[in-house]
Amino acid sequence: MPKMKTKASAKKRFKVTANGRIVASQAGKRHGMIKRSTKFIRNARGTTVLSAPDEKIVKTYMPYHR
Repeated sequence: MPKMKTKASAKKRFKVTANGRIVASQAGKRHGMIKRSTKFIRNARGTTVLSAPDEKIVKTYMPYHR
């Protein structure tokens, strides 16, 4: 059986934690920051752990990072 390929876009955007959860950067911070509240900008700093349904989708893109 040949090796399965990892999606290049997924390996750039996501990291897998030691427990197998998926970490991603916060969404919604590319543009339009003036209309966003200060609370939103502060809470969207850094990274976040994906929800279980999203995590299942991303894990199919990265077969060897389980």
